[in-house]
Amino acid sequence: MATILALETSCDETAVAVVRDRTILSTVVASQIDIHQPYGGVVPEVASRHHVATLGDGLRLALDRAELDWAAIDAVAATCAPGLVGALLVGLTAGKTLAMVHQKPFLGVHHLEGHIYANYLAEPDLQPPYLCLLVSGGHTSLIYVKGCGQYQTLGQTRDDAAGEAFDKVARLLGLGYPGGPAIDKLAQAGDPTAFPLPEGNISLPEGGFHPYDSSFSGLKTAMLRLVEKLRAEGVEPLPVADLAASFQATVARSLTRRVVACAQAYGLSTVAVGGGVAANSGLRQHLQQAAEAHGLRVIFPSLSLCTDNAAMIGCAAADHLNCGHRSSLELGAQSRLDLARVMELYTSHSASPSTELDATLGRQPTITR
Repeated sequence: MATILALETSCDETAVAVVRDRTILSTVVASQIDIHQPYGGVVPEVASRHHVATLGDGLRLALDRAELDWAAIDAVAATCAPGLVGALLVGLTAGKTLAMVHQKPFLGVHHLEGHIYANYLAEPDLQPPYLCLLVSGGHTSLIYVKGCGQYQTLGQTRDDAAGEAFDKVARLLGLGYPGGPAIDKLAQAGDPTAFPLPEGNISLPEGGFHPYDSSFSGLKTAMLRLVEKLRAEGVEPLPVADLAASFQATVARSLTRRVVACAQAYGLSTVAVGGGVAANSGLRQHLQQAAEAHGLRVIFPSLSLCTDNAAMIGCAAADHLNCGHRSSLELGAQSRLDLARVMELYTSHSASPSTELDATLGRQPTITR
């Protein structure tokens, strides 16, 4: 079994965890929500600076909680793509440095692969193949999971991601940032049938609609027009709870319909869900009901594993390490990287960390006087 020290700094959570295969030994997450709330979104430079300030404490705390020293750590992992480059560089640089100092293998992990692996922490017996719905602030995709590092994107959003739509609609309704939890909480008191809203479809050149691709831009615009209409009619105060409930139910129906259609078309009996929007109660309810009706197994990570965390990064790294994969110490941060290219982050070799370190240092420029 592989024991991994993992770091995650792709956006605005500074996270460190120690994971042994599919078991969490410790997890530490320092959120920056309060810091970015006044700006209505994440400020990249501010996020990077806070990662630098808090990562050291997170490392110490994660090792203390796991009750392990460096001799028990088999490898170091860090998120390297996709994300905010400045933020990624903090964790990536720290991870590579720790690997060099302690003579451990290093693994750079794709952030979205981490969200897939959060499901293994929830259900350790989960095995491919299965369908994964990735829904977050920056991504909405249907992924055919075939094995470690083997992914095929079957559907994706053509414009706004689901989480991005939640944030924008929350801002429209005056609910602040982050928008997803605010809308979810308010929707509990609203009527999801109060306002009919368009789910959004992607037209095909030959006619009809794409069965798995999503669009949330039109839904966002429909919400804007609806709010403008209500205000023009003198509706005050706005029925914010009903608006939130109607919007949330529309997103949940749209995603659920595509998930079920895709799973059935590809003969997949299990659906896993990952990303921040996986915590949404409306989506969980709609998808669970649809899964039961169509004989599908659906897996949701715990709420703490839906948002960004290092435990999911460590779980992915452990699987790659067990498969003989390693990353170069020269691996860089990338703001974008398609999930299908995840194996570009690894090589399969038997070189020891000290051998790679010597080779890396040997390529450094020399200074002559």
